[in-house]
Amino acid sequence: MKTIFNAVVLVFLLGSCTSKTARITSHSDYNQYLIIKDNQSAAFAQREIDFWQAKYDKAPNQTSYLSQLATHYAKLFECTGQVKYLYKVEALLLQANKEYHEEAVGPLRSLGRNYISQHRFKEALVLANKALAIGEGIKETQKLLFDVNMELGNYKQAEHNLICITAKDDFDYLIRISKWNDHLGDLKMAITFMEKAKKVAEINDNKSLKIWTYSNLGDLNGHAGNMQASYHYYLKTLAVDPNNSYGLKGIAWIVFSHEKDTKEATRIIDIIAEKHQSPDFYLLKAQMAAFANNKIVQEANESAYFKMLHTIHYGAMYNKYNALIYADDKNTAHQALEIAKVEIDHRPTPDSYDLMAWAYYNLGEYKKALDIEQKYVVGQSFEPKLQFHLATIYKANNMMDKVAPLKEELLKSSFELGPNLEKKIRQL
Repeated sequence: MKTIFNAVVLVFLLGSCTSKTARITSHSDYNQYLIIKDNQSAAFAQREIDFWQAKYDKAPNQTSYLSQLATHYAKLFECTGQVKYLYKVEALLLQANKEYHEEAVGPLRSLGRNYISQHRFKEALVLANKALAIGEGIKETQKLLFDVNMELGNYKQAEHNLICITAKDDFDYLIRISKWNDHLGDLKMAITFMEKAKKVAEINDNKSLKIWTYSNLGDLNGHAGNMQASYHYYLKTLAVDPNNSYGLKGIAWIVFSHEKDTKEATRIIDIIAEKHQSPDFYLLKAQMAAFANNKIVQEANESAYFKMLHTIHYGAMYNKYNALIYADDKNTAHQALEIAKVEIDHRPTPDSYDLMAWAYYNLGEYKKALDIEQKYVVGQSFEPKLQFHLATIYKANNMMDKVAPLKEELLKSSFELGPNLEKKIRQL
């Protein structure tokens, strides 16, 4: 991914906004992961693809080889961020399911997971139910059903799916009960269960499971305001997978949100973006530019973000981000509203309804925004960004008695929300 900045603009951003906040990160901790040129995980995935493709070419009647290829293309997508590999996985699994006459639960579930990654949740649910009807490997199918129903906002059904897979020491159960508690707003329990999952991963010395738990513990501890633990777990993630872009991005967020060092955070993001293709990086740099009060750089990054979306087909994967960007400008808030309607059709979650409410708020329709929040968001989601929107809409409707307690809680989530929203929270 190439930067669109000219030298003058870049120097402006890199030199801005370093605060006196106590630093918890250190260049010496993570620089070693920024200078790595080769991605061993991606190289291994490519070798496996070459191996299985050669076998399939010699024996195209061996449908199981298609699933092997799909597994390694999925890994390649994870390593590089290139969405073409995600679509390759879909094509392989569609072929496998066709050859199996949709009677093999493994390929059905795998395609369902692929559709989740593509934000095609309703299609994923259809596949999960087909696998459930076959009746083989029911617990594995219940795990997929939990994941899909959480994405669709079918929380009662998701809870039922979770009960069906209850197993005290099962890794897959532990990470899902962690997610469930996070959804309920019990962050402490979410961390407790993720730590139990971490122990299972470490006892089994499973690389991929360790990466999963360490990176998630990095996120969860950050949300809890424990930056030191968050940083520690992102470093542990990188120790297992030196090319892990998620771990590096987590460190960049700490550098920006906690330490207010846009120069260093930008340096980290620029290096990651050279290796991992994702529009997210432009949005993060746009946030940093906004914090630096550099409207030119902010708009340049947002333009680069949308250019990337127009150049590469991402389907519905970035609808939420697009809606939030459009909603913040009254000239484009109508576009945000249209996207929100699509999202509600795709996944009628509190998050999707909040997008609609936020669009109406930015269009000046405060009462309509309040009605949506009260019906679909209040008491159904505890996500800080949704709570910020709710508090803002309460204020617009002169309900200041409801703003104060939300403001107090939001200030505790200022690291997760970032410096730009922290300023707005203090103004509530």
